[in-house]
Amino acid sequence: MTTTTATRRLAAILAADVVGYSRLMGADEEGTHKRLKAHLVELVEPKIREHHGRIIKTTGDGMLAEFTSVVDAVRCAGEIQRPMAYRDRDLAEERRLRFRIGINLGDVIADGDDIYGDGVNIAARLEGLAAPSGICVSGTVHDHIRDRFSYAFADMGEQTLKNIARPVRVYALRTEPPPAATVARAFPIPEPAAARRLSIVVLPFTNLSSDPEQQYFADGITEDLTTDLSRLSSMLVISHNTAVTYRNKPVDTKLIGRELGVRYLLEGNVRRSSGRVRINAQLIDAETDAHLWAERFDGDTSDLFALQDEITSQIAFALNIELTVAEASRPTERTDAMDYVFRGRALFQGRSPSRNSYAEAIRLLDRASALDPQSAEAQTWLAGVLVNPVLPLFEATYFAGLRKAGMPEE
Repeated sequence: MTTTTATRRLAAILAADVVGYSRLMGADEEGTHKRLKAHLVELVEPKIREHHGRIIKTTGDGMLAEFTSVVDAVRCAGEIQRPMAYRDRDLAEERRLRFRIGINLGDVIADGDDIYGDGVNIAARLEGLAAPSGICVSGTVHDHIRDRFSYAFADMGEQTLKNIARPVRVYALRTEPPPAATVARAFPIPEPAAARRLSIVVLPFTNLSSDPEQQYFADGITEDLTTDLSRLSSMLVISHNTAVTYRNKPVDTKLIGRELGVRYLLEGNVRRSSGRVRINAQLIDAETDAHLWAERFDGDTSDLFALQDEITSQIAFALNIELTVAEASRPTERTDAMDYVFRGRALFQGRSPSRNSYAEAIRLLDRASALDPQSAEAQTWLAGVLVNPVLPLFEATYFAGLRKAGMPEE
């Protein structure tokens, strides 16, 4: 039998729980559980890892995390609470999930993967004193961070906490926003990273059929499109598991673009009736909310899998061209190799290619290769454009040779 030896160490402890969790579960048990899980997986857990913390345990409505740095713990709390104000935004206020957070710095007993002691208990009691979406910290935490953050804290005085022998000085992170410059110094909000070129999310296609069981077909279209687009060169496609979190929510194009760091959204719907299916798809610019492309596809449902493959392939092919054209026409302050690649591709793949458009595409792609000699993208497309005008002549000569030799052309 293996035994572990308990040790002591100094740690910053973050305790959090959901405000009114029992009430929320009573009103919508499955929905509340699903949303809480999404918040934890998509926001809370990544933020804790980002700030070098670790989750000690989770409960039905809360969690306990440990940090080696109290500055990291407080910064993490702020970066959890701010985005939470925007999540569940499509729900009524009384249905939204909101966290309370308490943070303490103290000596803890470490036994295996768990920690115990007053250091932990105080953090849990502080969480109970916090307002919804608020943060309470102990005086010890405040003493350590006040020279590192200029954020305003409200002094709540000494508080008698349950099962804690001595009163604890408590400070609350003010819920009303202080001046913008103060907030920026305290919890600097990083500028969102620029969305990558050719980045897209395929939002869950909506089932407009009267039969809700047909949702599987709409889901199949969404998943296949995500897979097909992922195969395209230089394309960044958000995973289906992430995209599905936006199902049945109002589509705020610009917000989704910022949250996921993408330039484009593809959305659509599916309607089946009397052996026929109609699929509508539209491409949207996430920065401007402008519709760039829309198409309708009709088919016979006698072979659903073949139809699904055909339609998703058509959409993926069309989007490859439309996205290239969109990137080529996007204004830029400083042209780089990829800008020339997109412009060259747009001319080469254009709806009305000509001798002049091929010549200009070659010039642009040659310029891209000169700017970035290591660019496989520029060299591949340049080779494709150079070879393309020769193909008809090659094919004519090849098939003429087959005919002359009396061989079949197939």
